[in-house]
Amino acid sequence: MKVAVYYSNSDIRIEERPIPRIGKGEMLVKMRACGICGTDVMEWYRIKKAPRVLGHEMAGEVVEVGAGVERFREGDRVFVSHHVPCYRCHYCEDGNYTACESLHTGNYEPGGFSEYIRVPRENVEFGTFLLPAGISCEDAVMVEPLACVFLAQKNLGLKKGQTVLIIGSGISGLLQIRMAKLLGATVIATDINKYRLNMALEFGADHALHASDYSAGRLKDLNQGRLAERVIVCAGAKQAVEAGLSSVDRRGRILFFAVPNDDIPLPSVRFWRDEITVAFSYGAAPDDLKKALDLIENGSVNVRKMITHKIHLSDIQQGFSLVSEGAESLKVAIVPDRQ
Repeated sequence: MKVAVYYSNSDIRIEERPIPRIGKGEMLVKMRACGICGTDVMEWYRIKKAPRVLGHEMAGEVVEVGAGVERFREGDRVFVSHHVPCYRCHYCEDGNYTACESLHTGNYEPGGFSEYIRVPRENVEFGTFLLPAGISCEDAVMVEPLACVFLAQKNLGLKKGQTVLIIGSGISGLLQIRMAKLLGATVIATDINKYRLNMALEFGADHALHASDYSAGRLKDLNQGRLAERVIVCAGAKQAVEAGLSSVDRRGRILFFAVPNDDIPLPSVRFWRDEITVAFSYGAAPDDLKKALDLIENGSVNVRKMITHKIHLSDIQQGFSLVSEGAESLKVAIVPDRQ
């Protein structure tokens, strides 16, 4: 089978490997679509474990089931989560599923950017979901990103009537915008890209400002003289971090959905005096994935409009270039080669 092996953002090689063999409780899934995540092109983060097959936003068709698998059968269309909690450890018992060691270390084999994927027993049991008739495999690449956004806003405590500043209007920022509007928040978005600013408005932002025109004073002009009660940083640039830190109102909360390569210097005295909370968000748990599927199925989040490119597996280098450049692309989905 063909696999796309990541060596660096500019060096992704199509190689041949044997189709994985499955065991008891496992499944073999034929990839029908797999999204390129923003973290896939964070070279400083990914290159440490290169070479490897990336891809964790994968949906496909079940082609083989192992002994003991009863919920799925050959021909089922499924979304498969790469990370699942164990539901047995201290963190899981406390409801902190994304802190579970199994969630951080587990994965499917070899990765979503391959023609076939072996789904381990734990992922079959906790992280595999049948796709409703109205959700295509291409749509389903958005399940995991949307689930991560859902959990982030839940942890942030975003609610109706609040103002949220969303810094960065790429695919994560657009999902944050849409979810925040569903909750009834006022959304102010920023980006350095005019195309993405237009998309921010299309997906519901009340205001969309170019980063060069943004300041805390401009925020106050748009928000009745106040800073934002909630800030979500969806870009890793130093300027994005600085803008976020300067934009949080008293007793407000800032969440880093994206992180820079370097550590973040906090204005600790002001944050102490103003009782500002700093938070981060990583991943999603199965309940969040279920919620994301529901939101897509009922039309609350039109993910199909966010998928701007479908690239064949053998042309994956082009897909990585599109995501890295971030010019006029949102979600890039990798699909199988033409047969």
